[in-house]
Amino acid sequence: MLTTGVKLIDFFKPSPSAVEKTEFLIIIIIVLAAVKIAGDLSIRFGQPSVFGKLLVGIIIGPSVLGLVHETELLKELAEVGVLLLMFIAGVETDVEEFLKSAKGAFLAAVLGVLAPLAAGYWISIVFGYDWARALFVGTILVATSVSISVQTLRELGRLQSREGFTILGAAVIDDILGLITLSIVLGIEMGQGAGVSGLAAIAVKVVLFFVLGIIVGLTIVPRILNFASKMGVTVPILTMGIITAFAYAVAAEYMGMAGIVGAYLCGLMISMTDHRMNIFEGAEQVGYSFFIPFFFVSIGVAADVRGMTGDMVLFTVIVTLLAVLTKIIGCGAGAMISGMNLKSSLVVGTGMIARGEVALIVAKIGLDEGLINEALFTSMVVVAIVTTVVTPPLLRLILGGRKGADPKTA
Repeated sequence: MLTTGVKLIDFFKPSPSAVEKTEFLIIIIIVLAAVKIAGDLSIRFGQPSVFGKLLVGIIIGPSVLGLVHETELLKELAEVGVLLLMFIAGVETDVEEFLKSAKGAFLAAVLGVLAPLAAGYWISIVFGYDWARALFVGTILVATSVSISVQTLRELGRLQSREGFTILGAAVIDDILGLITLSIVLGIEMGQGAGVSGLAAIAVKVVLFFVLGIIVGLTIVPRILNFASKMGVTVPILTMGIITAFAYAVAAEYMGMAGIVGAYLCGLMISMTDHRMNIFEGAEQVGYSFFIPFFFVSIGVAADVRGMTGDMVLFTVIVTLLAVLTKIIGCGAGAMISGMNLKSSLVVGTGMIARGEVALIVAKIGLDEGLINEALFTSMVVVAIVTTVVTPPLLRLILGGRKGADPKTA
């Protein structure tokens, strides 16, 4: 009887080649199921679904269950996910209302860069790091990842509000200022100096990207979409819209900016065409059904805190608190100076807290260049993840109920 049982087990045991071929499918099953269940549970407990999605990434990642690890497949799917998330945000944006928030966005971005840069530098010096390491920690804290705030504001029905437009505008400006700050710091720390020519090159690239991106978006993109609408294949307009978004993302990366800036700009351009709703609805289905969940999970999976020492834990806790407070105070003050009331200013400041993938990218550059060690890198990863996880519930707390929320984004 026992022999029969063993044979039965062997019969159902997969071959090594089958395990290898299906491993990526198992990861996909785990991620998609975990994200949807966690998102639903989060809503049932009165939080935006994105809170549960981020938390489940930590749970199924190496820090807790170890079911999913940071692989090339996960990173690539997550990259597509965040590009689609920002593209969707751009497509659903009212450009006229967006431009009205330009002043508040600029002030929020500038003060939101200076405050964390100074605080990160100061606390690192206090903990005994040299000025170069301290300056780089400050630079990591500058970077804002608006993707999580975009998702939360969409769920709460507030993305198309003055606060939402200010956060989106500030995030774009913040990305540019963060790029300039990173270039200066790398130049100084690598002994090359920032140089007037280096800063001028950055400025030219940024201006050139936006000018060309807007010109192409107003003249060529509508023609591409009109051409696609006459094609006799399945969903040609959506496909061409996504191709265009990825092309903008590639152009942004080549110009030294984050690809999400390009995807968002492309979305803004498409929002002014007759194909807006067609592309918006299709991209939302494609993104939220498959790619975007991988972005949420990738943030939690990046954290592996098992090797952190006592001193590093204390440093990480203090830096995390400073990372939260400096964005709330800095960006919030900028919004208030521009004429917003206290509650709206708090929403803007809170919406800029999340560091997410932008801070992870900057930290990885520092690790690769030898500017920070593994322990400091892990600390910065934890800061990025914690600031990202706390943003949705804080926004939910300030904004209150889910009036006007879009249940499809859960």
